[in-house]
Amino acid sequence: MSGLRERQKAMRRKAIGEAGVALFERQGFDNTTIEQIAREAGVSAPTVFKYFSSKQEILLEMLQKADEGALQDARVHMAELDDPLDALCYLEQVLVDHALSMLPAPIWHELLLHVLGGDRSDLPEQYKRHNEALQHEIASLLRDLQERGKLRADLDVELAAFLLNDYSHLQLLRLTGSEPMDLEQHRRQVRLTSGLILQGMIAR
Repeated sequence: MSGLRERQKAMRRKAIGEAGVALFERQGFDNTTIEQIAREAGVSAPTVFKYFSSKQEILLEMLQKADEGALQDARVHMAELDDPLDALCYLEQVLVDHALSMLPAPIWHELLLHVLGGDRSDLPEQYKRHNEALQHEIASLLRDLQERGKLRADLDVELAAFLLNDYSHLQLLRLTGSEPMDLEQHRRQVRLTSGLILQGMIAR
């Protein structure tokens, strides 16, 4: 019976999350309320709060799922890539692909405008922790390239990960703000810019 109860809880949590994302896409994140999410999901507002403390938490859970899937994919395949530019471009590609599979472009654009354009001190602590964890994972992937002799031995991997993480946010903001989205052009631009960044990182 407890297994059934857990499955029901998971299904309800998923339904609430999907209802939130549908409303965020239709009317914008700021214009969506918990009460509207509850109606969309067919539950009460108190039920929503049993699963999520705020609408921000719904969004953050989707972000975390996207990045976890991307990094799992990246860990498997980046080890097979000998060219550090190929590796960095592949990392950016899987992050974007997973991000767009989890949340529609307009929601990403609205979120990134807030993250990049506002006072970062007012961001939820959960988002800050999530972003730090993502940066740490990027550093880990770069460190692997460094240990394989593909990046300079004296490279500050943590700083490089911070810069690449910020850069990927800016690129995703530009991509999600374009109409229509042109992923091929986006990837060409990422490769060009990543190549410039790598000039100071590659082992000679």
